[in-house]
Amino acid sequence: MSGFMIGVFVVPAVIMSIILHEISHGYTANLLGDDTAKINRRLSLNPFDHIDLFGTIILPLLLLLATRGGLVFGYAKPVPINPNNFPYETRRRDLAISAAAGPAANIAVAIFFSIIFRLIFALNDIESGVAAGIMFFIAQVSFYIVLFNLVLAVFNLIPMPPLDGSKILGAFLPPDLYVKYIWFERQGMMILMAIIFISFVFRLNIIGAVILPPIRFLMSIFLGI
Repeated sequence: MSGFMIGVFVVPAVIMSIILHEISHGYTANLLGDDTAKINRRLSLNPFDHIDLFGTIILPLLLLLATRGGLVFGYAKPVPINPNNFPYETRRRDLAISAAAGPAANIAVAIFFSIIFRLIFALNDIESGVAAGIMFFIAQVSFYIVLFNLVLAVFNLIPMPPLDGSKILGAFLPPDLYVKYIWFERQGMMILMAIIFISFVFRLNIIGAVILPPIRFLMSIFLGI
């Protein structure tokens, strides 16, 4: 089937993967004692509650241009988390767990669709006809869903603010270093934008150079390709 038809199925799945990523943050934080996301009704599956102008629209377009189509990434409106609602003794740990929940959700989605992908190719008795075409189409859709979810997970695990990896790293830093890291975290979005801008101007694929090797490795494990 055409790339357009694949996109018709993949794009909604991608949007739901982004939303699931954010909801997982809020749901986990709620379990750990922070009900901010619940109070703000951000645990909804309604896409319009999560669309972010920069992350859902502008950033994917910038990355599309900066990486010449090599990497397209986006994110939804961040689910609010108030670390002050976590117990003081476990605050950094709980924040790290809440942050890790997003990438973990995407990896779970990738595992699910990788199983579908492998099952289809395990049915090697379907050689031709309409059934074979449908099965191959489902395999293609599953491939792209696995790829995007791995991109989303690996990118967010980069230990650079404001990405999830920075919250995870913060849980392991000594208290004095963590205070300095908090200041750096406030500048994180500016640094990330600078990297994207430099990539665009000088035609570099800085982000891709960091995340594509682990993504290729995971793709080989999940899909066997």
